[in-house]
Order: sequence, then C-alpha cells, then structure tokens
Amino acid sequence: MRDRLTELLGTDVASVSDLGSSHSWTLHRASLADGREVFVKAAGDQAGVFAAEAAGLRWLGEAGPGTPVPDVLAADDRMLVLPWLPSSGPSREAAERLGRELAALHTGNRPDAYGAPWDGFIADLPLDNTPDGRGWPRWYAERRLEPFLRLGARHLSPSDVRLVERVMADVEELAGPPEPPSRIHGDLWSGNILWTDGRAVLIDPAAHGGHRETDLAMMALFGTPHLDTVLAAYDEAAPLADGWRSRVPLHQLHPLLVHVALFGASYRGSLVDAARAALG
Repeated sequence: MRDRLTELLGTDVASVSDLGSSHSWTLHRASLADGREVFVKAAGDQAGVFAAEAAGLRWLGEAGPGTPVPDVLAADDRMLVLPWLPSSGPSREAAERLGRELAALHTGNRPDAYGAPWDGFIADLPLDNTPDGRGWPRWYAERRLEPFLRLGARHLSPSDVRLVERVMADVEELAGPPEPPSRIHGDLWSGNILWTDGRAVLIDPAAHGGHRETDLAMMALFGTPHLDTVLAAYDEAAPLADGWRSRVPLHQLHPLLVHVALFGASYRGSLVDAARAALG
C-alpha cells in the first residue's frame, strides 16, 4: 500500500494507520514525509467506485468557490486520497454556514440535465447516472426507484412492491413544482457530513444532477445535528418551493430502497411508511 500511495502522491509515506473498513474497502490515515496527513480508501477489486467518488467531488467543487467538499489529492481504480480533516463537534454557527453553502452548491453553476457523465455508485451498488433532459419525476422513478425496488423486492411483500409502484406511477403529481437540475451530493446522511474547524465538509458523495430537495430529505432521514438551523439558513438563501416538507418522504424512498437492498427487511417498515406518506 505504501508504494502505491507514494507513486500516486509523488512523496514518501512515513506511516500508515488502519481505521477499519466500510462496505468493501478499507480506511487508513497516512503521514507523509512532507508533513501532510491524508485519508485513504483502498480496495482490491472495486473498479469504478473511487473514480466515481473522485469525479463527484471534483464536479461538486465546480459549483463555485467555497463549496464544502474536500480536494481530491489522488485517485485510481484501487485508491482514493483526500486531505485528513480533524473532526470537531457540530455547532449552530457551523450548521448555519452549511445551510448557506449547501444553497450555493444547489443553485450555482447548475448542470444541463439530471444524471451525470460517469457511472455512479451508492455504497458499492451501481447507480444509473444516464443524463436525461426530461423532467426530474420520471428520471427519479426510472433511474433511482425502479432499479432498487428490483434489488430489494426479495425482502418485501407483493403489496409493498405495489405500494412503491403506485408512487412511481403518480410521481409527476407528487413531485411538486418543476425544478431545474442542481448539483447534489446524492447520499447526504449525517455520516457523510464531517464537522471540522468551524464548518461542515461533505464527503462520500453519490453526486449527480438531481433535485435539491433530495439532499435536504436525506439529511432528515437519519438525523443531522442542528438540522433546523441548516434548513432555516438554506431557505433564507435559496427559498424552497411551497409544500417541500410534504415531499420529504418521496425523496427518502430511494435511500430507503438502497438500505433494503443492502441490509434486508429491517428497513421494510420505514420504506412502507415513506411510500404511504408520499402518496398522502
């Protein structure tokens, strides 16, 4: 590992500490001979996962100055290297800043279409990022809900599947006012928000051109510190369309289907509740 890291970064590696694993890759902290500390993801056979993550971070960074994502120091098929960012406790000031910066990310330098020009992943599951100039509702139903409903169907009852299919059939009516595509993180649960040095930095994206309400709904799914402060600052900077809170369950269906596919029936109840709430 040290040799590969040295080759990628062009500097010697003084030490490497193991930090455990996540999905099918391992996590590490490395000290470099030039004094820098870096965070490393490494895997043996996950071709495409790290390239997608690196592309997503760089693409999110193109939204404008101050975008809250780390720089990509190096990446190839088997390794991703980012700066080491020391964690700190979340504060209301940092949450307010996150709300403003997330609003700027979503509304700055918008993409031309939903999707992205690279093959995506969420965890280590493939995501269909095929760009599409149609409206968001059908793109969401066809590229995010339908594939993961197929993957998770073995953990669901036939009536559960039909319930999600009803949401897919009615998605145009459920989706609210049309929105132009935004650069979104795509997997913005609290574990992918790193609080560091008075701000929040977004990591591990499943980035693509999507609906900005998706990121906000994901933040609410598993709880985010000071979420009310984040949302208030966001809405002040980039006001949300009327009824956005009622659409949160619709946007949560995709991550819940991902969890059903990855972890089984333990997420079935949450999925069914979200589908029923999305249908009103």
